[in-house]
Amino acid sequence: MPTPKHLVVLTGAGVSAESGIRTFRDSNGLWENHRVEDVASPEGFRRDPALVLEFYNQRRRQAREVAPNAAHLALAGFEEAPGWRVSIITQNVDDLHERAGSSQVLHLHGMLNQMSSTRTQEVYDCPGDIHVGDLAPDGSQLRPHIVWFGELVPLIEDAAEITATADVLLVVGTSLQVYPAAGLLHYAPAGSPIYVIDPSQPPAGRPGVRYIPEAASTGVPRVLRELTDGF
Repeated sequence: MPTPKHLVVLTGAGVSAESGIRTFRDSNGLWENHRVEDVASPEGFRRDPALVLEFYNQRRRQAREVAPNAAHLALAGFEEAPGWRVSIITQNVDDLHERAGSSQVLHLHGMLNQMSSTRTQEVYDCPGDIHVGDLAPDGSQLRPHIVWFGELVPLIEDAAEITATADVLLVVGTSLQVYPAAGLLHYAPAGSPIYVIDPSQPPAGRPGVRYIPEAASTGVPRVLRELTDGF
């Protein structure tokens, strides 16, 4: 049998937004009326751990109330397409891809439903809220398993290796302005088609990229139909 073609998908906040999860920051630069530095940085956590923990408790509750949308479902369904395999690299911290049925998902920035030790970075499932005084088995304070501003992205090398094997790269719901994730496009093999689905005006200076000016929920099914028909 021929080797399946590899579709690598990079997803960002625009995919989750269509399920009702707010994008990372508002137009005024605030996140739920908090400065990003106060709720998404190691310094903010040291200054006011209770604020940061409650902020992510709220995000976790919200994520449980929403459902995967047509983009998530289409990507999961494409795993059944003959002759294809699918890998998803997401900047999102929700589990909507998994709940839609996707089996190969790499979370660059961590996950809301996980927590980690502040001492060893050991990761644990997070079934509910985290509070000040909730300790890991090593005796350290637990924190959300989220990559904050100023922290390294430990899975970026894994993501680059996955992208380097793409027969097709599909970018959905991300502005391609946040690094290091935006740099993953440079790892796509020469000649591999790159599709970018984004309803906003595409950035200049990216030759060879096909832009689909649609929302994720309509653009993703459209591109996947083209891939099924054209490859």
